[in-house]
Amino acid sequence: MQITWQIVRLQLKETFSISYGSYSFREALIVSLSKNGKTGYGECTAIDYYGIILSDFTKKLAEIQTQIEKQSINHPSEFYAFLETLQLHSFLRSALDCAYWDLFGKLENMSFFELNSIEVKQLPESSITISVASIEEQLQKIAKSDWNKFKVKWNHYDEKALDLLLNCKKEIALDANGSFSISECQQLEENPASAQFTYIEQPMKIGISNYSHLNASKFANWMADEDCQEQTKLSDLKSHYKTINIKLVKTGGLTPALELIKEARVNDFKIMIGCMTESTVGISAGSVLVPLVDYVDLDGANLIANDIAFGSTIEKGKVLLSEKVGLGISLK
Repeated sequence: MQITWQIVRLQLKETFSISYGSYSFREALIVSLSKNGKTGYGECTAIDYYGIILSDFTKKLAEIQTQIEKQSINHPSEFYAFLETLQLHSFLRSALDCAYWDLFGKLENMSFFELNSIEVKQLPESSITISVASIEEQLQKIAKSDWNKFKVKWNHYDEKALDLLLNCKKEIALDANGSFSISECQQLEENPASAQFTYIEQPMKIGISNYSHLNASKFANWMADEDCQEQTKLSDLKSHYKTINIKLVKTGGLTPALELIKEARVNDFKIMIGCMTESTVGISAGSVLVPLVDYVDLDGANLIANDIAFGSTIEKGKVLLSEKVGLGISLK
């Protein structure tokens, strides 16, 4: 098996603003694993508020390249067990795990769904993200869009804007990115109108000292994003969040995500498959989990102007799964 990698700059169609800052591009690390003329692809992006520096990852890849290339082609679960011995950051481990699933499927001439006995029925639609702006600008973007579901980013609590969103007659979710206070969250979860939002994501800054104040039994469908990392115990979240957001880079890839989905179902959580701003490489990996979840937020590639790959796509919210083997990814 051979490994290669490259860093690419993904240019955003427009400046993307969230509570952590504003961005006009994202850099992404694309990992390629090859064997017998087949190549699998994985991706992770540089996210400053997660402390991700891609040059650190490329140095690490250079260090472990020989170890990776010595690996025999076995089931992805065995390759993942090997990855765990390398003590990699979850973002880098995810890129390698996804690349291996893609390669393994191509070598076996089987799709991810066939390899995991996943039945593909009616798929939930993805939301499109509306970045931080004035409520007037956000409502204008929603009105002009041909998508059906929207995730609206906020960087502060605004009761007037809340009412305007609730009355816009669209399917709306809120993403606070940790910008709400304890008292604001308590006000929201006591308000019956909060149940009209599909979910309210990561309302407060990360940590049990904050989320311990959330009550999952009240009106708001609280969703854990940054509060649901690879080391998180779902039992700790259960009384406070109804829903978890699984992002492959947070969990360490498809292999642990499959286990997390099983655990979440046992604990009666609703599940969303989410993404960073990433190319079709990353979106195709996330898309294979869509048949297993309740909510989808896989608009990352729709936000960039220079996508680098072919694979599964999201068109006006509809998830169009690749019919090719592996994860169905090829580079342009």
